[in-house]
This record gives sequence, structure tokens and C-alpha cells, in this order.
Amino acid sequence: MANRQAPGAGDESALVVIPTYNERNNLEPIVRRLFAALPSAHVLVVDDGSPDGTGEVADELAADDERVHVLHRSEKAGLGAAYVAGFEWALARDYGAIIEMDADGSHSPEDLPRLIGMLGPDGTGADVVLGSRYVPGGRTVNWPWYRALLSRGANVYSKLALGVAINDITSGYRVYRREVLETLQLHNVASQGYCFQVDLAWRAVEAGFVVVEVPITFVERELGSSKMDAEVVREALVRVTKWGLRRRGNQAAGVLRSLRR
Repeated sequence: MANRQAPGAGDESALVVIPTYNERNNLEPIVRRLFAALPSAHVLVVDDGSPDGTGEVADELAADDERVHVLHRSEKAGLGAAYVAGFEWALARDYGAIIEMDADGSHSPEDLPRLIGMLGPDGTGADVVLGSRYVPGGRTVNWPWYRALLSRGANVYSKLALGVAINDITSGYRVYRREVLETLQLHNVASQGYCFQVDLAWRAVEAGFVVVEVPITFVERELGSSKMDAEVVREALVRVTKWGLRRRGNQAAGVLRSLRR
């Protein structure tokens, strides 16, 4: 495939990666809305062997529309692994903008042109664009209080532990310029669950990329069940704590080196 042009709103260089596990009833409506909002985009469905037939629905969509592609995986291996597989597929095909979006309707496809537009022409804008619930204008709808509290707490804790000026670092609705994913060494990303989002955003900041937040309205799914569980929360807490301690240790080592000069 020939190299694509710089990404922009509505440009065919955009690929939306949608990981799925038991999203049979949600997939077709979200893809339909996505193409209504961004007709020139392509979609990659990464299905982790859904027992409800989501993969078959994805295949039917792909057979009817050349903009839809499907990557079948044999088992449920976690959100992070699904996204890494999707990103590697995208990078092999030279897409200029690579987007994360959930299949359950919690991320409004109608926001896509606005998010992609923040990349700017010819590399003049952001490198990573986060759809943010926690900046002015952002909000959540129909979330139970405990989910809202957990999300807020996780973001505040990550922000303080990692020293990053990102209000919604756990957001799963985001756009990467391809150069970011080429740089971040995806092969050694071990994070699964929602910790994967923290991991990649922090890596992007540490690598010097420009990360911006754009307000979105996050709507709780109407069909199916959330993939959030205690193991996902535990992983995020353990990994962010380790990263934060390592960061503090590196800072302390730097101070000691400067004092010895």
C-alpha cells in the first residue's frame, strides 16, 4: 500500500481500531454511526474469539464494505493485547492516524472529526488526542456512582504518581499520530485492561510527544456488560504505583548526581 497523506478530519488515512468481546448487538450500530460521521475512515474490528458470534457479524460487515477489516484472535487476552495487535496491523499498512474506540456506544463516533482535526495538517498539531471526560465541557452520563468514583480516583492517583498534566489518562477514546506508535516500542507493552491506556499515554509524554485533551460526553453502555473487574483494577493500581516509585527513584538519583558534581 502506498504511503498515505497527513491525517485530517474525514481523511482516508484514519483507521479506527475497535476491540470486541461479546458485542454482537452493539457492533453494527456503532460502525454505521462511525461511517456517517467519518465516511472516509477505515475500521479494524479486533475480535477475541467472542462466543456470542461478534466475529461473524464483523465478517459480514467486512464482506459488505471494503472499509471494514477484521482481525480474529483465538481467545480473550485482554484489552492491551487486542489494541497492540490492532496497532501493529495498522502500522503495517501506513495509516496516518490510528484511533481507539469502544464498540459499546460509550464513545460517540460523532466526536471523531473533532478529535482527528486536533492532529492538524502536516504534523503541526497534537501527536496524541484524548477524548476527555474530566476537562471543562467533558462529562459522563448514566454511570453508577461507584464507577464514577473509581474512574475519578484512578485518574487523580495516576496524575499524581506519574507527574503528568493529563486529567483523563485512562480514557479509551483517543487518536494517535502513527509516528507515536512507531516510537513507543509496542512489543514490550505488557499492560492489560485499562492500565494499558495509562501506560501508552505516559510513554507518549515521556517520549516528548504533544498530548492534548478534548472534551467528550461518555455514555454508559445500554447493551451487554462492562469488562471492568477487580483484576483490571488491581493491575492498574500495582503498575501505576511501580511506575510512580521508579519515577521518584530516578528523580532522586538525578539530584544526587547533580550534588556530586
